Amino acid sequence: MLRSSRARPAAGLAAVAAAVLFAAAAPAAAQVALTRVSTDPFTNTSSQHATEVEPDTFASGSTVVAAYQVGRFFNGGATDIGYARSSDGGATWDVSSFLPGLTFTAGPFANPDSPFERVSDASVAFDARHGTWLISSIPLTPDTSVPTVFVSRSTDGAATFGEPVRIPPPAVKKVDLDKNWTACDNHPSSPFFGRCYTEFDNFGEGDLEYMSTSRDGGRNWSTPVSPAGKPKGLGGQPVVRPNGTVIVPFESLKGSIGSFVSTDGGASWSKEFQVSKIKFHGNSGGLRTSPLPTAEIDGSGTAYVAWEDCRFEPKCSANDIVFSRSSDGVNWSAVARVAADPVGSGVDHFIPGLGVDPATSGRGAHLALTYYFYPDAACTPATCQLNAGYVSSPDAGAHWGAPTHLAGPMSLSDIAATSQGPMVGDYISTSFNTAGAAATVIAVGLPHTGNVFDEGMWAPSAPLPVATGAQATRAASTAGASAGPGVGEAQHAVRND
Repeated sequence: MLRSSRARPAAGLAAVAAAVLFAAAAPAAAQVALTRVSTDPFTNTSSQHATEVEPDTFASGSTVVAAYQVGRFFNGGATDIGYARSSDGGATWDVSSFLPGLTFTAGPFANPDSPFERVSDASVAFDARHGTWLISSIPLTPDTSVPTVFVSRSTDGAATFGEPVRIPPPAVKKVDLDKNWTACDNHPSSPFFGRCYTEFDNFGEGDLEYMSTSRDGGRNWSTPVSPAGKPKGLGGQPVVRPNGTVIVPFESLKGSIGSFVSTDGGASWSKEFQVSKIKFHGNSGGLRTSPLPTAEIDGSGTAYVAWEDCRFEPKCSANDIVFSRSSDGVNWSAVARVAADPVGSGVDHFIPGLGVDPATSGRGAHLALTYYFYPDAACTPATCQLNAGYVSSPDAGAHWGAPTHLAGPMSLSDIAATSQGPMVGDYISTSFNTAGAAATVIAVGLPHTGNVFDEGMWAPSAPLPVATGAQATRAASTAGASAGPGVGEAQHAVRND
């Protein structure tokens, strides 16, 4: 039985604060200063330390909250989920801690009665109607099965989070869940203002998609339902239009990015609509990555979805970040290429985290994109240099500014090892603060010796600006895409914990 106490040991919090809130130099190649916002403090011998991976962020006004895996296991999940809060739009981070009660391995944050050894896939949301921050995650048993989705709640501005509540599992025989994502309807004009939606897939049914809904700030969740036609895939990211329509782009097992929609507050969900086929270049260094989508929505309700894709590169030799947009989740624009680097440059781009400023819309929508890249797509596992970059657009993705180098180069041996390759995360995120600047948190692996890593969470020391019209001289393009399947086209049905 889960404990109900919200309080954490004061000594544990003090130790965490001392470990993470310090001045530290970012890797020398970065064009911006970075601040370390979290460090893995755990010591259980079953997972890798010190490793922190796969951050998500969400912003509401000047508050930005990030959540991420801490203490990565080789074959799935982590010791705990960490979280950090900025109260000034991402300039400084005044809270850095770990969620209570998720696993029995998480030291002073553990629930010794929990059946769960590990936890994965943190997703952050804010419910404006109920004034509640939510972090959803998936807990894993020692044999790595996943019978439920956790939701941890905060009603004090993300200063502390309580013990998790559970989303009911699907009413089927074989339940093994994966890749949850949570979003809330924060539009006062919507008939469903205050509803929150969590997507996940059931690996036990071949990655069948499911949705669950909460009407009370995440305290209670509906029995999950599948969209019409029972689409299969993973990595769906719900976004909500001002009229309450929910659009869920996801990676379909049909080798495409798909979407499905609800217009009745999550009571029912449409069939799958195709956004685009995927063309995917498997990276040369073996980095853990796949064309999972990243989705956001502008102030008027236009949804954007981006993913890694090689259709614009000669012989599909590297991935760009590409995107499409839709006003209804049914009809999607032609796929365009984010012009971070020239076609044929040999730069390999992956793991995008897209942000869209909700205070902007239409042709003036501001877009911000954080991503990882290799300067040379033809590198080897021993020579690949992993970097993080940022690029932005002031005109709905029609033109992009010059990229900003955030972090790196990193050796692949300096980030967590997993059964699917070295890992910084299956996804990352970018969020806009109320001032219209972009905040992000990224995993950075510093050089280490021995068995102890130095991979932690870092953020730009100042929120990142959006390029001006004069600076955004790199035109996006829909021309030049090659036909036919790409190398490593996504047709997989694998666990992505």
